[in-house]
Amino acid sequence: MDLKDHIRVISGFPKEGISYKDITTLLKNGEIYRATIDALVEKIKPWQPDVIVGPEARGFLLGAPVAYALGIGFVPVRKPGKLPAKTISETYALEYGTDTLEVHADAIGPGERVVVVDDLLATGGTMLATANLIRKIGAEMLGIGFLIELTSLNGREKLNDYSVFSLVQY
Repeated sequence: MDLKDHIRVISGFPKEGISYKDITTLLKNGEIYRATIDALVEKIKPWQPDVIVGPEARGFLLGAPVAYALGIGFVPVRKPGKLPAKTISETYALEYGTDTLEVHADAIGPGERVVVVDDLLATGGTMLATANLIRKIGAEMLGIGFLIELTSLNGREKLNDYSVFSLVQY
């Protein structure tokens, strides 16, 4: 089964020159969504993680069910102001400005084995910031899994310190 067949591509969204990869068409099909989660689990299980981390918001849609299937915990990484307890934050550069991600300071313990799951690898900035948060905590970053990778944007180059896989490449 080719997952790419179930991802809708919308040209010109959110602006001209962008080719948006819409995973809602994949998510709404129970059989395909399950196959996607199963494929992620198959690649991640050998790493034997203690916890799955998912960046806001689509990382939740893939990471949480992967954690469930593996029988381990899930930790969300959020935008600032969304988490109620003490947080650790990481600010990173965007094309025009900066953004920040946060995780609860007690969500992951030092030495815990972590895999991050997200929907899309583009330029790699969000994922590098997420990896930096995990390193600040002192956890062991085992690897990163993506549903989609936009290979022309070379985001994987920012993640050279980590094992990275993607199920679909554009």
